[in-house]
Amino acid sequence: MADLERIRLVLLGGAGVGKSSIVKRFLFKTYTDKYRATVEDLYNREYDLGGVTLKVDILDTSGDMQFPAMRRLSIATAHAFMLVYAATSAPSFQCVKQCFEEIREQRGDFQDIPIVIAGNKADLATTHREVKLEEVTDWVFCELPRLRAKVLECSAKEDSNVTDLFKSLLSLSRFLPASSSGSGGSGGGGEAAPSGFKRRSSAYVSASSSRNKNRMNSPALGGAGGSGGDKKGSSLVDAVDVATTSAEAKLKPRSRSLIRRASRKTKQQINNASDDCNVQ
Repeated sequence: MADLERIRLVLLGGAGVGKSSIVKRFLFKTYTDKYRATVEDLYNREYDLGGVTLKVDILDTSGDMQFPAMRRLSIATAHAFMLVYAATSAPSFQCVKQCFEEIREQRGDFQDIPIVIAGNKADLATTHREVKLEEVTDWVFCELPRLRAKVLECSAKEDSNVTDLFKSLLSLSRFLPASSSGSGGSGGGGEAAPSGFKRRSSAYVSASSSRNKNRMNSPALGGAGGSGGDKKGSSLVDAVDVATTSAEAKLKPRSRSLIRRASRKTKQQINNASDDCNVQ
């Protein structure tokens, strides 16, 4: 079976906005009102795309600023971001803006990176709303440079739009076909998503560019164009829906020691790829 490199989705946002609740609702279909501050939790899952395995890491980061080195590393190694704020907290939206500025400073390819801006706690927004959805969309699509982005509100507590957040990230990453209406907006506008696997925003893509090129041209990935790519995308939609409730889904939180060892390797790869990254 062909095997893709691991794809990393990083969640950023302020403390208490519900990043961990979103991840656990998506992966485990669980929710708790108890708050526990996160330092860094890494989960991985494998999706079978009909002869091809897609490995996805979901990195849940700390909401405070006590670990700047860890934040820089998570931003440098991400293939996609989910920026989470609470619809009931205006300061949390300001924190999302700060997170985006960190991405823009560290990643010269920030306009190519899939980004979903998620407004959690929509279940409380009817009585305690402090951030209007229009305010967020105006910021993303009017004030910022052209991005590959989408804005959604969700509720981890009520399991509303949580799966759609991750589907949107995969769609923006060109793993799933974009909707014909292009609702939600993205940096690509009405551009049709290519059916083949394409990953452009890795901080260490140059270190394995030749290997990735061979894999992107592989027939197992659907190639460029044709209906084969759409079938692969559809199978991933089913995989997201089925694997989230499957008792046999492969879920393994990684220890911080493993993260540190991976971080040292990734730092070396980042240094090798530094010539390809123009920080703006």
